[in-house]
Amino acid sequence: MSNIEDRLSAIGEHLPKPKKAVANYLGCKRSGDILYASGRKSSICGELGTNLTVAEGQMAAKEAILDILAIVKEDLGGLDTVIGVDKLIGFVRSAPTFTEQPQVIDGASNLLIAVLGEDGRHARTATGAAQLPYGAAVQLEVIFRLKNE
Repeated sequence: MSNIEDRLSAIGEHLPKPKKAVANYLGCKRSGDILYASGRKSSICGELGTNLTVAEGQMAAKEAILDILAIVKEDLGGLDTVIGVDKLIGFVRSAPTFTEQPQVIDGASNLLIAVLGEDGRHARTATGAAQLPYGAAVQLEVIFRLKNE
């Protein structure tokens, strides 16, 4: 197990089985010491501000980031080369009057910081969307920093 997985276990979390891409794209793409992780959606469906609360949205964001970490582990053969997070981009399926997207995406940000410490702090975007793939509540993409090869 990697240090990241040890820290996840210590806070009562674990990586799910990695999900396969649903279309023609890679789960991750490495360029030097940067890893671009493709967008992953939550299995939690619904619209924030209509039938989901901020707390439920945070759970959806946490679920999506765990899915991304599982795919990174599969693609890299482990998580030991991940040393930080440069950017997190989050989309929140939102009612027209819902404005708490940043609090929803904190579900993912807080988990990344919990397992990576200060190296998990990142630049971030939290955007409302009228619809996300398959009705998901949250979709995330991440840019990771890796150890040099």
